[in-house]
Amino acid sequence: MIVAIGCDHAGFDIKEKIKKYLIDELLFEVIDVGTTSIESVDYPNFGHKVGKQVSDGIADKGIVVCGSGIGISIAANKIKDIRAALCTSVEHAELSRKHNDANVLALGARLTNAKTILEIVNVWFSTSFEEGRHLDRIKLIEL
Repeated sequence: MIVAIGCDHAGFDIKEKIKKYLIDELLFEVIDVGTTSIESVDYPNFGHKVGKQVSDGIADKGIVVCGSGIGISIAANKIKDIRAALCTSVEHAELSRKHNDANVLALGARLTNAKTILEIVNVWFSTSFEEGRHLDRIKLIEL
């Protein structure tokens, strides 16, 4: 699995932990689109970059992180064929994959603790899309 990951300054520290987890524990390849420090940057740029990696088929899935997860998820969702889901619990992670076939996971570094974030990442990547009635609904999302 190839995963694109990006964040703003607020998400930098947890992005680094997630990246290590993806590589060391899940044995995924990671494309890190930045940012590379805690110096202030604009989150939309990184949401767009991750979204494009997934939309263009360079990455299988993506992860975006900002302070709340809200802004960067909105930015990622502006990219065609992206279904970014902001998850604050493992239940959100599971349902976003089962019912919505989310292809980008959005996280809030300032609102969700690191332990929970890693649990969310694990559940999100280990949960499959159920298809069936959900597939018809996904088609309705895409205009």
